[in-house]
Amino acid sequence: MSCPALFLDRDGVVNIDHGYVGTPDRFQFMDHIFDLTRTAMDQGYRVVVITNQSGIARGYYSEEEFLALTAWMVDEFRARGVELADVLYCPYHRAGPVERFARDSFWRKPAPGMILEAARRHDLDLARSIFVGDQPTDMQAAQAAGVGLRILVDPNKKAAETKTANHVVGRLSEIVPILTGLSPNFPGNSC
Repeated sequence: MSCPALFLDRDGVVNIDHGYVGTPDRFQFMDHIFDLTRTAMDQGYRVVVITNQSGIARGYYSEEEFLALTAWMVDEFRARGVELADVLYCPYHRAGPVERFARDSFWRKPAPGMILEAARRHDLDLARSIFVGDQPTDMQAAQAAGVGLRILVDPNKKAAETKTANHVVGRLSEIVPILTGLSPNFPGNSC
């Protein structure tokens, strides 16, 4: 049986976006991220992080440094009772000076490649899934992939583009009631 997922962008949703965060000393978790992800798991969602990481292509940090940071992040979630089903990342950016990563990619949001790959790997039901992001490109990727509920985190609630988002919230704590208030027919609450 296909499972619903809670897809999370990383910078600006999982952690405060300090700009090209590539090491644990610059990684600061967002308030309420663990409450949100635990609630999602309790509701039967698999939690998946979907992140553009052009900092690799731009040479701000190496892919190895990113992978080490990701392993640390996964351990931090696990220590708080949250199992991440997967972390998918796109290291590519056409303008990056690191030749190996200087190209376009179907995985780079707003393209839906990472979401579609996660669905393939984990047998996810995208129509019953949720994507939480802080950029219009997150919402565009989620819509293109067929994610049923798209939530844009915008602290000022003045998003320039909301037509691809179903909800706009100011902070993560506002998502927990949305999750718990969904009709059982939307998420299925089982996996």
